[in-house]
Amino acid sequence: MTLQLLISGIVFGVSLSSIYFLISVGLSLCFGIMRVISLDQFLYYSLGAYFAYTVSLLTQNLWIGILVGTLVGALFAWLVERLIFRKIYEREITFSMITSFGILLAGIGLIKSFWGLVPRPVQMPLGEQFNLMGTEIPLYRLLVILIAAGVYLGIWLFLHKTIIGKAIRASLEDTEHVEGLGINASQLFTITFVIAGALSALAGGIYAPLIMVEPYMGLEILAFVFMVVIIGGLGSIKGTLYSSLLVGQVVSLGSLIYAPLAIMAPFAVMLLILLIRPTGLFGGAITK
Repeated sequence: MTLQLLISGIVFGVSLSSIYFLISVGLSLCFGIMRVISLDQFLYYSLGAYFAYTVSLLTQNLWIGILVGTLVGALFAWLVERLIFRKIYEREITFSMITSFGILLAGIGLIKSFWGLVPRPVQMPLGEQFNLMGTEIPLYRLLVILIAAGVYLGIWLFLHKTIIGKAIRASLEDTEHVEGLGINASQLFTITFVIAGALSALAGGIYAPLIMVEPYMGLEILAFVFMVVIIGGLGSIKGTLYSSLLVGQVVSLGSLIYAPLAIMAPFAVMLLILLIRPTGLFGGAITK
């Protein structure tokens, strides 16, 4: 393996990790606060990509498409939380997982009815290359990494520097105690769910130019994002960041060494970590 190929693989892995992080942090927050497994996040991921595609065709501006897709994802998340999840918070975790998977499948059906089955290409907004130690790196991939880093910084500031964010952090630890202080936990649930949906849609929008947008794109990434959440520790934002970087690099470098490793290696890493730490890397550290 040449140095140029290694550098390219690492950058590809970090950009892939950025997408994993944007989706998995929402899943982690939903579980940490509401104790639900929200697989419908992958629907918002797909919607973000499709609206980025559609709006960018109409306006010739991908950034407007990403913004619209993010807002649509947040809107759908708000509707789903108000109409469905609010009725099942007291049910078992497996019930929320099955329900959210049903929402995902129904959403895929709607996507197919509106956009069809044909994969859609999204034009790259930046065609320039960045020279890194003699390796040409697409500038857009670096931008994807910067966006994810900015989102992580924004989430950290929101959770640590705002009243609502501090209430959400407290809810991650003990929701009943937060309610006892007079804080409306139901509103926190809605805010968290909307943020998660917006981040998932953002991930779909910024990833769209790097892949082909198609109805089953959410299902294709589901297993890897779920591994990220499990490895990092359910409810841990810090763990989600680290595990995203780990899984992204394993997928990227594994595919360079031997193509089937891109699929097999992340599962092996997950099993190894769970044998050592059954709760994941940071299962008890929620927002550090």
